[in-house]
Amino acid sequence: MLLRFRAWRRTRPFWAGALLVLSGAELLVVPLSPVTVLVSLGLGGLAALGIGLALIAAGLFLWFLPSARHYVSVNALILSVLSFAATNLGGFLLGTGLGIAGSAMGFGWTPRETPGRAPGRRPADRALAVVLPALLVTAATLSPGAAGRAAASSAVPAAAAPPAVTASRFAPRGFTLAGVGEVPTARGPLRVLVLRMRAASLSDYRLTTRDGTAGTQLALAARSLELRGDVTLYLTRFRGCLEGILCLTFSPDTLPVPPVVPPFVFMTDVRAEQALVTADVIRADGLRLRALPGV
Repeated sequence: MLLRFRAWRRTRPFWAGALLVLSGAELLVVPLSPVTVLVSLGLGGLAALGIGLALIAAGLFLWFLPSARHYVSVNALILSVLSFAATNLGGFLLGTGLGIAGSAMGFGWTPRETPGRAPGRRPADRALAVVLPALLVTAATLSPGAAGRAAASSAVPAAAAPPAVTASRFAPRGFTLAGVGEVPTARGPLRVLVLRMRAASLSDYRLTTRDGTAGTQLALAARSLELRGDVTLYLTRFRGCLEGILCLTFSPDTLPVPPVVPPFVFMTDVRAEQALVTADVIRADGLRLRALPGV
């Protein structure tokens, strides 16, 4: 039995397939771990599920369809690189590293030539190889950029002109880029970007209304603002610098591609247009409110 397995293993890129299977399994396991700093992008981390299953399928392709190794390896490499942006930095780099190594080994593997037998490809190989692009499309569909478009709308009315918000630091916990939705206003529905999280803290919080129909505007300021519970932000625009380094702008029509969000996430120099915010608990330290002349 062992000799037969060894002979079978030597006729295909076995270790390349094993690395891809391990890579996919690692991407699937990481979101299920009890680590509390994980960032889940998209609807429930579906990107990790799609990419992980696709990498496992790619590894099985290398085992059972070695003649399609070049085609499979290129697709697996794309998925491995995509996982870095979509699934907790590629499972904290381990899943991405295993996937890239397995793809390279699979692409570079050369079969042993059998004397008197011309190399060829079975028709079934080509027919079955087309399944992998379908898996790639499925993984891309489950990635944050596509999954985010299915966000639920809010039933709470919001201001027609969203207030302008600034903060020197924004630190969410359990951050999820839920996608695009709508909030009702007196002037009709307003498209918003929906961010969900378990809690968030903002430093040097400033909010200024932009609706001058009442003749005055309100300016609200606080040294710190704490949001806890089921926190949801509805924003028409959101700009900030991840870890104080990488500055990105989010909007309902121009989501960053790919949306790279580190696991220990915080943002500096935040500027947003906040249509609505809901939370179980909102606590402000040093709250100040004053009226400004209407514009």
